[in-house]
Amino acid sequence: MSQPTHQHQNNLKAIATIGALFFIFGFVTWANSTLIPFLKLALNLKTDLEAFFVTFASYMAYFFLALPSSWILKKIGFRNGIIVGLLILGLGSLIFIPAADTKSYGLFLTGIFIQGAALALLQTASNPYISIIGPIESAAKRISIMGLCNKFAGIIVPIIMGSIFLKNSEAITAKINNVATTVAEKEALLTEILNRVHTPYITLAIVFTLFAIVIRFSNLPEVDVDKEEVVADDATHTAKTSIFQFPHLFLGAFCIFVYVAAEVMAGDIIGIYAKEFNLNLYITTVKITDTITIPLYYTTLTLASMLVGYFIGVYTIPKYITQQAALKICAIVGLLFTIGAFATHGYTSVIFVALLGLANSLMWPAIFPLGIKGLGKFTKTGSAIMIMGIAGGAIWPLVYGVLKDKLHVDFQLAFFISMMPCYLFILYFAMAGHKVGLKNLHIEKRA
Repeated sequence: MSQPTHQHQNNLKAIATIGALFFIFGFVTWANSTLIPFLKLALNLKTDLEAFFVTFASYMAYFFLALPSSWILKKIGFRNGIIVGLLILGLGSLIFIPAADTKSYGLFLTGIFIQGAALALLQTASNPYISIIGPIESAAKRISIMGLCNKFAGIIVPIIMGSIFLKNSEAITAKINNVATTVAEKEALLTEILNRVHTPYITLAIVFTLFAIVIRFSNLPEVDVDKEEVVADDATHTAKTSIFQFPHLFLGAFCIFVYVAAEVMAGDIIGIYAKEFNLNLYITTVKITDTITIPLYYTTLTLASMLVGYFIGVYTIPKYITQQAALKICAIVGLLFTIGAFATHGYTSVIFVALLGLANSLMWPAIFPLGIKGLGKFTKTGSAIMIMGIAGGAIWPLVYGVLKDKLHVDFQLAFFISMMPCYLFILYFAMAGHKVGLKNLHIEKRA
């Protein structure tokens, strides 16, 4: 077997393994869309702002743990970093059990934060890995494939978790709010609801541990990013001594910040947004058998539209359009759909929010490789800085919550105010920001 063919097969195996990881990322991350209304009900949280600390705990972990994750990866390598991340992810899942037993919101948030810390390590390892395992020009295509795995998990997790956590939620809410219901009856109802987390999160902890064992004995190849150098067009080496000499990286990190903010608003907050129109938590039910129906949650619609976008990206990038062009188109579509959500009402407005998934779909696949392009030996640190931008998902729901609950801004206007700056900056990065500081540079491998 020739060396190129062997290398190609190794790359395919690596892509399949990282694809499974991205499925896990999606499953854990988009479970938040169900946990927000679930914990608001089960722990009797008073406001949406209080419930939004679910996303805050999850996404803020990226800000604090991304750089330490980079240091860990330098010490133990990509594969061992993935193994450690999966084991930590299992630990975070197990913390949900005592959190439910003690009815402790703080302990739930701790478990969510630990899960976020694990995802920070896993994302810091897997995103640059998939970006540089092949040509950087087609990185967006490979990340789009990862996105298909991620968003497929995101589509099914609200259905699975929602069917478990939010079963009969409206009837339970009505009974809890009924003045005739005694305190003991309310406590019994809340205990029954909280006990629903035991089986799914114990199962997840077992799955994450088993996958860590699979990775341990897999042939996942290491990628040495330190062999890349930034070289000037005249073939003289450009002496780069600091990560701060790459302004496009920091613009890219902020672009990730506003992109994740927009993605979380469209995915995790859509159910709360629909409730403001006095709509159900789910858009419809799907009949499986004569006796079984499952609810189709709004988050599923958002992620289904993202899935469509990823299929488009896999087919078109880089064959028909560049990743920069895809990012520009997505930003413009995001602006138009945000205006559509603001200008309409009821189900129409909610559908426009769901369609933002299509606008958001190709953003991460384009932003990440553009942000780390040309970093050479700084790739791991630069990737960590990019991952820190995921904290946008922690901050933006709180911004929306403060506007709506504290400043009493109309919820549609609050959504509009929150989303428009995100897409405007993404459009800037697509058109100009990704080129700042890289005008006369290209990437060349050391011999």
